[in-house]
Order: sequence, then structure tokens, then C-alpha cells
Amino acid sequence: QVQLVEAGGGLVQTGGSLRLSCAASKRSSKGFAMGWFRQAPGKEREFVAAINWSGPITYYADSVKGRFTISRDNARSTVYLQMNNLEPEDTALYYCATDISAQTMSTSGVSQFGSWGQGTQVTVSS
Repeated sequence: QVQLVEAGGGLVQTGGSLRLSCAASKRSSKGFAMGWFRQAPGKEREFVAAINWSGPITYYADSVKGRFTISRDNARSTVYLQMNNLEPEDTALYYCATDISAQTMSTSGVSQFGSWGQGTQVTVSS
């Protein structure tokens, strides 16, 4: 039901930075959290980061802790992912998603009550 529009993907060199954004057209009563997943060629989709709309609690995959930062702008219904010190291993199609719980997104993915964006490509050259 909710539509997610992603932006900010592109090509960057190793050690560089990139900022992704995801804007929601609207939020349903069950859309309490938003986050990011990624999928590299030949790999399974994996969790990256998530945040609740109602508070500053955030969740990160171990592989991106200390390098990626997720933040939110409630007034604009937008979530950002600031990616620093990028590595070739970060190359993937990044998907924005919304769901009922950031904690649940970090452990179990997106439920039937959530929604997905179309994805934005991030490529890190070595």
C-alpha cells in the first residue's frame, strides 16, 4: 500500500561515501519502522540497518557497524543511510523497506505487513 521511493545509489571508489534516501508516500498504521536490505549478485538478501519512527533506537548488521548510519526525518517521512568507508563487499542492490518493528526487521526480515522499494544500485570499485 505504501510507496517507497529510493535515491542516492551510484558508483564510488573504495573508502568513499554515499548517502541513500527513502521517502514514503504515506505511512499506514502498521508502518512503525523503516530500514535497508541489500542483495549482491549470487547472494541472499541481507539486513543492513533499521530505525523506528517513534524513537532513536537503531539496528545494524555487524558488517556495517561503525561505517553506516541510519537516520530519519519524520516530517518528510524519509529515512537516510549514510555509508562511509565503503568497501567492494558493500556492492549490492539496496532495498528500502517499511514494517512494524525495526528490531524484527533486523532479525526476521520484512513481514506480510511491510512494503519494499524498487532498489537502488550501489557499486564500490576497488
